[in-house]
Amino acid sequence: MKKTYLYLVGLVMFIAACTTNAVTGRKQLSLISESSLQQEALTQYRSFLSQNKVVTDPYSKDAEMVKRVGSRIAAAITQYYSKNPDLAKELAAYKWEFNLVDNKDVNAWCMPGGKVVVYTGLLPISQNEAALAIVLGHEITHAVAHHGQERISQAMLAQGIGLAGDVFTQGNAKANNVFTQIYAPSAQIGVLLPNSRNQEYEADHYGLLFAAMAGYNPREAVPFWTRMASLSQGNRPPEFLSDHPLDQKRIDKINSYMSEALSYYKPIGR
Repeated sequence: MKKTYLYLVGLVMFIAACTTNAVTGRKQLSLISESSLQQEALTQYRSFLSQNKVVTDPYSKDAEMVKRVGSRIAAAITQYYSKNPDLAKELAAYKWEFNLVDNKDVNAWCMPGGKVVVYTGLLPISQNEAALAIVLGHEITHAVAHHGQERISQAMLAQGIGLAGDVFTQGNAKANNVFTQIYAPSAQIGVLLPNSRNQEYEADHYGLLFAAMAGYNPREAVPFWTRMASLSQGNRPPEFLSDHPLDQKRIDKINSYMSEALSYYKPIGR
């Protein structure tokens, strides 16, 4: 009887905490506030920058490119969200920052609140500015679409972590551990983060639109993900063992979004 009661309580909490994402239209579990998540993300972000080699050379073309591309993607998202007053409010707390970090890993990520990092190891794979825009559009979509908030909420519910108030600042060790496992820079986040397939497809879809709106050719997505696929050298596990879509399925999906993305595409300078 007690187990049944706890199950019913959990089910009620789950239903009550589900919200509809205004952009994607998908139901999402949301047990923590976005402001709480952004506050914790900022702490982790600052810690990461203090412990890693940020490329600060004012003459670095790569660092300048990361800032330029990121700023254009952010502007495109702001434009997209401005069409809906409720969505526009969501970006009010975003304080965008774009940094290049000297690290050989093939990675990039965006924290809630707009803190974006690209690793130098990604640039030989992206190869050009448009492909980098595809990556940043993808990563920033993960943040603005509340994918981290959703995954943390799912993990907290599964682990029975207390949900009242600001669980991060209340010294809830379990909650902070969940954040570290899912969203901290020390985890394998970004391009290689094992989000759910729905989240990955959403990030591919809207990231493609945002990149196109920013003036970057969305067609660059297919060769970029083809290059990413070649890195696995056939070692990718079967799809049912991985949250990431298989490479060919991802590329097929991206091709299905292409006509929509091209309708937003206006090359820079035109």
